[in-house]
Amino acid sequence: MDVVIAGGHGKIALRLARLLAARGDRVRSLIRNPDHAGDVRAAGAEPVVCDLEHAGVAEVARRADGADAVVFAAGAGPGSGAARKDTVDRAASVLMADAAERTGIRRFVQISSMGAGQPPRPGTDEVWAAYVKAKGEAEDDLRGRDLDWVILRPGRLTDDPGTGRVTLAEPPVGRGDVTRDDVAAVIVALLDAPSVSRRTLELVGGDVPIAEAVAAL
Repeated sequence: MDVVIAGGHGKIALRLARLLAARGDRVRSLIRNPDHAGDVRAAGAEPVVCDLEHAGVAEVARRADGADAVVFAAGAGPGSGAARKDTVDRAASVLMADAAERTGIRRFVQISSMGAGQPPRPGTDEVWAAYVKAKGEAEDDLRGRDLDWVILRPGRLTDDPGTGRVTLAEPPVGRGDVTRDDVAAVIVALLDAPSVSRRTLELVGGDVPIAEAVAAL
């Protein structure tokens, strides 16, 4: 499989690249900062410098051309303001989906967030509210496209070792923690399950082995 990961230096993205590369898949990781290329190579992926906040669709399509799937794992990250939640978490996802359509890439896995598409609670920090709003709008954009998309909403992310066991289902699953290791492993399983398509899924830690959880969908 040939997979393009947007936001290729993120914590989930690097884990995902390692899993895919270890089994012989080609991984192209789009990164904004060329200083991150070494980390991407160490994970077994090909670093591709492409700033999704400033690139046009033609450039992104050229970078992704020939891929079997796109995984959108980009995010403005901690410390960024409300404006970048829109330009990265929403607009960059729209851009990647435009590029996928242009190049004929059908499979698109979008990493979203619990709470996306819902009004933020009263008193919510404005940056968090902007983040949830951006994720919700990115989801809505993807749902309107003729792609084999899957939207994955993980719970609170941790760096604990993966357990290989999760709760994965359509909303509402309920809030909970999930390791980044397990999120990456679930994405691999979803890439291998083309019949799981046009679904919005929530993911937290649980008792069901990942392969069984995906097969049950």
